[in-house]
Amino acid sequence: MSSAQIKRPLQSARCGALAGDVRVPGDKSISHRSLMFGGLAEGETRINGLLEGEDVLATADAMRKLGATVTRDEDGTWHVRGVGVGALREPDSVIDMGNAGTGIRLLAGIVATHPITTFFTGDASLCKRPMGRVADPLAEFGAKFITRDRGRPPMAVIGTDEALPVTYTLPMASAQVKSAVLLAGLNTAGTTTVIEPKPSRDHTERMLRHFGVDVDVQINDDGGRTVSLTGPCQMTAADIVVPTDPSSAAFPLVAALIHPESNVTIRDVCLNPLRIGLITTLIEMGGDITITNEREEAGETIGDLVVTGKNRLKGIVVPGERAPSMIDEYPVLAVAAAYAEGETRMCDLEELRVKESDRLAAVAAGLAANGIIHRIEGDDLIVTGGVVRGGGMVETHLDHRIAMAFLVLGLGAEQPVMVDDAAPIATSFPIFEQLMADLGTNFAPVKS
Repeated sequence: MSSAQIKRPLQSARCGALAGDVRVPGDKSISHRSLMFGGLAEGETRINGLLEGEDVLATADAMRKLGATVTRDEDGTWHVRGVGVGALREPDSVIDMGNAGTGIRLLAGIVATHPITTFFTGDASLCKRPMGRVADPLAEFGAKFITRDRGRPPMAVIGTDEALPVTYTLPMASAQVKSAVLLAGLNTAGTTTVIEPKPSRDHTERMLRHFGVDVDVQINDDGGRTVSLTGPCQMTAADIVVPTDPSSAAFPLVAALIHPESNVTIRDVCLNPLRIGLITTLIEMGGDITITNEREEAGETIGDLVVTGKNRLKGIVVPGERAPSMIDEYPVLAVAAAYAEGETRMCDLEELRVKESDRLAAVAAGLAANGIIHRIEGDDLIVTGGVVRGGGMVETHLDHRIAMAFLVLGLGAEQPVMVDDAAPIATSFPIFEQLMADLGTNFAPVKS
C-alpha cells in the first residue's frame, strides 16, 4: 500500500532562524531516467545518490518487470543490468506506477516501439492525470493505447514492431512529452525529431549522450529547440552520480529566505540551466543566495547553495517564458510571495492545472485558507505579501509539493498551518520532516 493511501495530517508553526548544512535527496527526474536508461543499455550501470522515494521505486519495479535486473547494495549503490534497446520482455502483470507521472509517461514512450503489451495503473491522483499528451504522438509511431475517459489511466500500451519515425511539434513546453517521443525513437529505424517552441528541461538529451546515443540539438530562430536522434540506437552502460533535486532544495531554500538571521547550506544541487528558474526568481526578489563549488558530473552542472534570510523579499513579475524551468516550484514560490513586500505576479501557469493535482487551484485554496490576499487572472497567479495569519487547513489532493509548500508557509505564520495529508511527501522527499527538523523547524501531528 502506498503511504499516500493513509492520511497523516501535519502542522507547522512559527520557528526561529534556520541553520545547518544539508543534502536533499537525489533529483527525481534524473533518478527515473537513470533506471530506465540503465535498463535499456547493454552492460551494468551503477547509480549513486538515487532518490529512494516511492515514485522512483515504482520505476525500479517497472524496469524489473520489463526484464532488467535492478538491485541495491547496503551502501545505497544501485546496479542495473540492462537488456538492450529492443529486447524488453512483456510484463507478466500490471505495472503500478503509484503517483509517478514522469515514470508512466516516459515508460509509455519506451514500450510503444517494442512489440509487447504493457498495462499501467497508479494511485488515485495519477489516474486523474491526462495521458493523451503522450498517447497522441506515440500513436504516430504505430503504437495503440487504451485508456479510460479523457485519456486517464489505467492504460494499456500495445507496442509496435513496425515503428515509423516521427517529427512532432510540442503544443506545450513539456519535458515528459519530449522525452516520451525521443525514447520511442530509440527503437525506430530513421530519424525522430521533436520541435519545442519553448525549451524544457533537457535531462533526457544529456543522459542519452552519457549512454552513447548521438542526440542533435539545434536552437531555433524563435528560441525554441529542435531535438533529433536516429535509431535504432545502441546504448552502453554508464555509471551515474545523481545530483540533488532543485525541486526538493526549494523547500529549505524558501524556508531560510523568509526567516531573518537564517544561514543554510544545501549541497550538490543540480544546476542545469533549464532547472534554475526558482533560484533566478528568488535572487530577483532580493534573496541572498550564493552558488559555490560549481562543477560538472555526468553531463550535469551541480553546486552548493548558501542561503541567508538577511534580505526581505520583494514582489516581482515572473515571466511566463521562465515557467518550464521551474514548473514544479510554483507552489513554494507562492509561499515566498506571501512573505514578500508588495505584489508578485506569476504568469502563464496553465501547465500547473495538469500536475499531480490542479496545482493552480490547490495553491489558491491554500492561500485563501490562511488569509493571504491573492487572485487568479486567466493563467496568472497574483499574490500580495505581508503578514501571514495562518491558522488554516490545506487540502493537499495527494500532492506532495502542495503539502511541503504549505508546511513551509506555517514556519513564519502567526498561527500554525495544517495540511490534511503529509503522507504523499514520501513520493519525492522521504526525509523531508527530519531534514527540516534538523534545520530548526517546528512540525507536529494535528491533534484530532
